[in-house]
This record gives sequence, structure tokens and C-alpha cells, in this order.
Amino acid sequence: MELPVEYFIKIRNLIYERTGISYEENKIYYVKKRIQQRMKAGGFERVEDYFKHLKMFDPKGREFQELINLLTVNETYFFREFSQLQVFAEFCLEEVAQQKMAEGNKSVKIFCAGCSTGEEPYTLGIILREMLDDFFNWEVSIKAVDIDENVLIAAQRGIYDQRSVKDVPVAYLKKYFNTTAAGEYAICETIKDLVIFQHLNLMDRRALRYEEDYDFVFCRNVLIYFDDISRKQVVDKFYGMLRNGGYIFLGHAESLGRISTAFRIRRINDHIVYQR
Repeated sequence: MELPVEYFIKIRNLIYERTGISYEENKIYYVKKRIQQRMKAGGFERVEDYFKHLKMFDPKGREFQELINLLTVNETYFFREFSQLQVFAEFCLEEVAQQKMAEGNKSVKIFCAGCSTGEEPYTLGIILREMLDDFFNWEVSIKAVDIDENVLIAAQRGIYDQRSVKDVPVAYLKKYFNTTAAGEYAICETIKDLVIFQHLNLMDRRALRYEEDYDFVFCRNVLIYFDDISRKQVVDKFYGMLRNGGYIFLGHAESLGRISTAFRIRRINDHIVYQR
């Protein structure tokens, strides 16, 4: 199946319009392979017909969603970018917890964007469990969202292979995971219960309009898939979702430098974090 540049551009633009995800022309082979898979599954012989279907004859967006499920990359594991998580645990979380206790408010809300198969939000749950004094007197909420429905199913299942847990400290592996008969690792219910998973497109303004008063937003290695216009729209939404003093954490290769001047930039242990 050939994928003429004109149809790559048409499908790419449709994806961008609906999700904010941007694919340059050097990604044509990557996109083509996944379009081929969906065309074969749907019995489409011509890319023209497939594009028309996506554009006009997919009213509930099911085929479009299946294509997005194939296109999104889900590289993750527990305690990824460990040194940044240390900054979160030992400095930012401590600061926010002290402020909130002084206000008589023992609650922590975290929004985890691009949560993939759940390793990151569950990692955050473990950190909160370990770092918050008198944990059970705190109201803890972690909302984890992703545009890929398949990874959310895996996240809710909460069972992982050796690779996913390779960076989990041994003490935490014993404390927060159960080994299955198949030799996999199941996250324990005390951590699982802290996380709510939701299918969400970050470019859907209506879906985010009621999200507010978050203490932390984690959006690590997500903005790299957007262009500057989409990044700014997403980051502006995150700013509105955070309470004053709240933090946003990005991936090590990401920056708000060209996107927003609204956040206060802080350098903690050689890591850049952004605070409202």
C-alpha cells in the first residue's frame, strides 16, 4: 500500500486537529505502517477510502481511536527519572504538605498526563505513602489520564513484568507488589486504590474544564509529541488547573521556555521545576 505524501498530510492534519499530536514528514514510514494495520483490519484497499471513513463515516470516532492507540508510544517503567522524583518527594511534596497543614488542609491532588500503562501514577502513590507523615489522615487523589484506551486497560489491571519494575527499590518491591503465579508483579490494592484512570484527550477543553486545585501536574515526555501551539494550549490548561504554589513536572528533554512565562522557574538539585 502506497501512502502518497498528500494523504499522509491529510491524515496527519486530522490527527493534529483532534489531538494536538504533530507528525513531521520524517515520520511518514512510522505512520504508514500503522495506517496499513488499520486498513487491513477494516478491509480498506485504498487510503483514499480510509481517509474518507476517518473524516466522515466514523461518527463515534472508534476507528480514529484505534489508529491513535497504534500511533502513541508508551515507553515507561516504575521510578523513571529517579533523581527528578527525589526532588518531588524530598522538596516539593514536603513544601506543599507543610503549607497545607498550616492551612488545616490535609489533602494532596495530583494530575498525571500521558500515564500510559500506569507505572508513573502508581510510583507517585508509593512516594506519597512513604513520604507523607500520618498518611491515612490525608486525603490523596491521583487522576491518571491517557488518550490510548489500550494502555488504560493495562494500567487498571496493574500487573507488570520484570522490565517495568527493574528500578523499584527492593524494599518497595516487597512492600507494594505481589508476585503472581506467572512470575509477574501485581501492584498492591493500597496503592491501586489511590489512582483513578480516565480516557482523555488533552486537547478536549470540555473534559478539563472542571479540573482544578491540583497540587502537582506530571506531564513527563508528553509535550514532545505536540507543536508549540498545542503545547501552549495544554500548558495554559495546566496552569489553570494548579492551585497557587502548585508544581508542574516535565520530562528532562522538555521545557516551558518558549511556551509560557506564567510559571516561576525553580532549580532544585540540578533539576528545573515550574511552580505556579
